[in-house]
Amino acid sequence: MLYFDQSIYGGGMSTKHLDVLVVGDVLSDAFIKLQDDQAWTSEGENGLVLSMPFGMKVPFDHAEVINGVGNSSNAAVSLTKLGHSTGLVANIGSDQGGRDILQAYHDHGIDTRFVHTNHNKRTNFHYVLWYKDDRTILINHEHYEYQWPRFKSHDIPKWMYLTSIGANTLEYHDEIIEFLEEYPDVKLLFQPGTFQIATGAERLARLYQRTELLVLNREEAVIVTGGNHEDIHDLINRLHGLGPKIIALSDGPHGAYLSEGEHRFKIPLYPDPAPPVERTGAGDAFASTLLAGLLHELSLEDAARWAPINSMNVVQNVGAQKGLLTVEELMALLRDAPDWYKPESF
Repeated sequence: MLYFDQSIYGGGMSTKHLDVLVVGDVLSDAFIKLQDDQAWTSEGENGLVLSMPFGMKVPFDHAEVINGVGNSSNAAVSLTKLGHSTGLVANIGSDQGGRDILQAYHDHGIDTRFVHTNHNKRTNFHYVLWYKDDRTILINHEHYEYQWPRFKSHDIPKWMYLTSIGANTLEYHDEIIEFLEEYPDVKLLFQPGTFQIATGAERLARLYQRTELLVLNREEAVIVTGGNHEDIHDLINRLHGLGPKIIALSDGPHGAYLSEGEHRFKIPLYPDPAPPVERTGAGDAFASTLLAGLLHELSLEDAARWAPINSMNVVQNVGAQKGLLTVEELMALLRDAPDWYKPESF
């Protein structure tokens, strides 16, 4: 197993015990707000296609750079704002982009001991083409030498939150599961990303078997299990069959389905006060807030009432983090929730 030296951790040492260790790729986003009359969408073979004039200068509304984003960063910021000590295992480059990300984490109070600086490498940077209330993201992942850190006894968290990691990292995933098997008291939330889903449940079987809480959307569940999209119970049964104890399955405007086995319920979306500004990070807010509720020792049903509220507020803002709520802000919105906003068995 490979390890990296703690002397090159991005944020120095700390003895603070972590509630959650978030593991995943990090980056910065440049949001480019397209003008509604300078682009359009049309039906393509695999869904809507975004189009703009080619070979011309296309006016845009404005641009905004947000440092320290991606599924793992969004989850870490969310959990920290909700009152939990949170650290990150991630990779950055030795450039200004990496320094900007570390500063952003410092500002949020995230533990960066396990953020590894890759010398002579660039930090991941994405361009988000923001059109109306949705976006297309131009991505390019740097090839890092992924190395699992060496942990001391006081570093072991209560939970690990594992999410999107780039391609060609199967050995790194093996190191993660070895860590989890060495420390059986660490609970795992698994929110698989594109590479992890494409790898297949068979190759990552040990991870799924070790998972306490699995969070994904309905379409992803079909890919992972090969189940029937129209039969939510079939999808949940197949997911439980992989090993996870709790399933959280988001379903777009229909809300989310949650299962602890026999106990299954649906939670609706929290009502939007205004049309969404853009939808980046809604899923990360849902997953991280659900975990935050469990860390606050709520029942699964009560934690599920928290999660859509943070998702709602995120999509009312630009980017995945600006709209994230504190516990006090979240509870105020929960007190104002309509009577129909409650879990219902299905």
